[in-house]
Order: sequence, then structure tokens, then C-alpha cells
Amino acid sequence: MKKPKDCHSYFFVDESGDPTFYDARGNLIVGAERGSSPLLIIGFVETQDPHALRRAVLDVQQEVLTEPYFKRIPSLRKTAVAFHAKDDAPEIRYLFYRRIKELEFKAQFIVARKIEKVFRNDFRADEDQFYDHLVSRAFRDVLHRYKQNSIYFAKRGSRDRQEPLLQAILKAKKTFEQTHNKGIDTVITVQAQSPKGEPCLSIIDYVNWALQRAYTKKEMRYYEYIEEKVSFVLDLYDWEAFPGNCYYRSSRGKKVEGNRFDISKATPL
Repeated sequence: MKKPKDCHSYFFVDESGDPTFYDARGNLIVGAERGSSPLLIIGFVETQDPHALRRAVLDVQQEVLTEPYFKRIPSLRKTAVAFHAKDDAPEIRYLFYRRIKELEFKAQFIVARKIEKVFRNDFRADEDQFYDHLVSRAFRDVLHRYKQNSIYFAKRGSRDRQEPLLQAILKAKKTFEQTHNKGIDTVITVQAQSPKGEPCLSIIDYVNWALQRAYTKKEMRYYEYIEEKVSFVLDLYDWEAFPGNCYYRSSRGKKVEGNRFDISKATPL
């Protein structure tokens, strides 16, 4: 294993879907028709030059806000705060995708199909444990490459979750060390931030949304447009298509042909 490079890597993390399995009465609500997403995706974009990404995001935002064609779009008020793929108008969404396609970054994803038996047996029906496990898995193999690692999570509610997320990251580092029987000398910082305060979070929001659409709507065009930016997708619980962890795309460029993101293929336990 090579020594960490003496430079700084930045990770911008967001989720698509949610970790919710039950309503307030304990009824299972997984599935779009029941009110909760059928999967949870944790994704991040990684860059060594966040300043270039921030400038690009802010430049597109300024272009949108000063373009008369957009001034009557109801969602422009939200776009003025931060880009958000779900809420932005299709024309604005295209402009943003076209711009981020030109930027230097790589994206990685952990996908978890929400299977109740796994949730209860592996995570004691605890949403935080489920979420933190995905975070830990997402960062397990990436924290040994650079001396400095700054991780920014899109803020969701209270900042009280910052410490558990840091522990999930440190668990990922420890798992890597135990697997390779070697300590890694890197510095890791974790903080929560809003897309308004950290423009790079809008990029992972958009890339996440593209993957989520591929899974839940079988709509591949967004993902295929920016697929070259994606270095890794791990579908943890797709046992039917792949008897083991499913790596849809790796840094070696291996791909699975056909519809790689068919949520209906999840094997019921």
C-alpha cells in the first residue's frame, strides 16, 4: 500500500431517499405508494480543487438569476438559494448538468435497497445505525490516499448528528486498517453544511438525483449524461443479479450491460 499523498482531498456528501421504514404507528411504509423511498443512497463527490467547483456553481447560479427567460419560473426563488435537482426547472437543470459535466471530480455511491428483515436483524430497526453503516461503507476505501481529508455533509435537521457521522467515518478508517493490517496516517475532519453555505453540495445533489431516477423511474438519461464522473456504485443488497456485492461500475471501467439499476430485481428475504 502506498503512503498517503501530501495533499488535501475534499468530499461532499448527500443522500437520496431516506432511512425510514415505519410510520408513527409502526406500520411498514417502504415503497413510493406507501410514502417512503424504496432505497437509500449515500453518495459523495471528491475533488482536490473545491474552489474551482464552487466558482462554477456560483457562475451558473448568477447566469440563471440574470437571465430574463427564467424570471417567471416559480422555483427560481429556491434556485436563488441553492440548486436542487428535484425542485429546479428542467431548463435550469439542463444548464447545471451541462456545466458540472465539464468539472473535475469523481463520484461514488452506496445503494441500499430497504429490506425489512435486514433492517431489523442487522440494525435493530434503528434508522441511525442503518444510515451510519452506509456512511462507513462509503468511506472505507478512500481515506488512506491523501494526508488531509475534509468531509462536508449536507445538513439534515440538527447538527447533533455530526458526532455520530464522525464516528462512522472513523469506523471506516479502522476497518481499512484492520483489513490491510496497517495503520494509515491521515487527518480527517467532518462538518455539516447547507448547500447555500457550501455550493459543492449542489453537485452531489444533482449526481445523486440522476442515480435515484435511474433506480426508481428507470430513467437513464440524466445518469448516462454524467456517467463518466461516476467511479463506483455499490448496490449492497442486489443479491439476485449478483450473488455478492454488486459493483456496477469501478475505476477499472468495468460495466454491466442493460438496465443496471432495476429496483424490482431486489431479492426478497
